[in-house]
Amino acid sequence: MARGGARVVSGPAPDPLALRRNRPSDKAGWTLLPYEGRPGLAPEWPLTEPTDRELRLWDDLWERPQAVMWEELSQELEVALFVRCLAEAEQPDAKVDVRKLARQYLDSLGLSVQGMLRNRWKISPGEPGTLPVPPVLEEEPDAPAPRRKSARDRMKVVPFRGPGA
Repeated sequence: MARGGARVVSGPAPDPLALRRNRPSDKAGWTLLPYEGRPGLAPEWPLTEPTDRELRLWDDLWERPQAVMWEELSQELEVALFVRCLAEAEQPDAKVDVRKLARQYLDSLGLSVQGMLRNRWKISPGEPGTLPVPPVLEEEPDAPAPRRKSARDRMKVVPFRGPGA
């Protein structure tokens, strides 16, 4: 069992709507993925003989918005390994380890909400009826936020009125 130190996915995922924008980790920014998904056909299957289920999953995944980034990062092999793992994890007698691995692939490929946040990917607003992605403040606000009153500032002096007053 691992001990101590930070893990790859330790801590909260980045929030595109965070109020503080001056963190060094925010310099990279967020990537906006096309709502329509990746155009064109899926790449050629890179592993040994695929099953019919694997080919259906493969074609479906390469139509998603995340596939734009997979193609840019040359992640064909990683996606194929995820497809093979997912097809195995779908089986009723699949081992827990295989299902955990499939979940890890979901996150690393940006197919889960947590994975999208960790990869700093957002899907652009789509057709009417879909929820728009709120804009992200990229610049530091000009005026600093007003100073919050301290407990001492909130106290008020009450004049003493003696007995019988």
